[in-house]
Amino acid sequence: MTGNEFTVYGVYVTPSVYDALADRLYDRAGIVDLDDYFSEDMGTVPAGDPGAEATDEFLATVVDEFATLYDAAAFDAAATVDPDGFDLVQLAATPTHVTRAREQFQAAATIQETDLRTVQTATLAAALDVDLATADE
Repeated sequence: MTGNEFTVYGVYVTPSVYDALADRLYDRAGIVDLDDYFSEDMGTVPAGDPGAEATDEFLATVVDEFATLYDAAAFDAAATVDPDGFDLVQLAATPTHVTRAREQFQAAATIQETDLRTVQTATLAAALDVDLATADE
């Protein structure tokens, strides 16, 4: 990182996607408790934070590979999740990655005629190789 702060960004995921994301971030940055690592009221995270760098790397990959992930996403399976079955998880990323992610998720929600929870969960599940059809039964 070049001294920039990270912005905190919330995404909605199902428990299986949360678990896969938590495992990845533990492997990459040693994040033990993803629920408490970033809080929504933080706003920004200083440069050099290993968890922020790991979540920024993950979100950058999602942004860069969004078209492929969109094609692989199980939107129908995500749409069957009870609205209370989603959890909001906070990530940190550069402002550019956050802006691009917001734009891509919103565009996908418009195209799919669904909500952001469904789009974020389906896309992140594809990025983490989580099968939503069987994972949260």
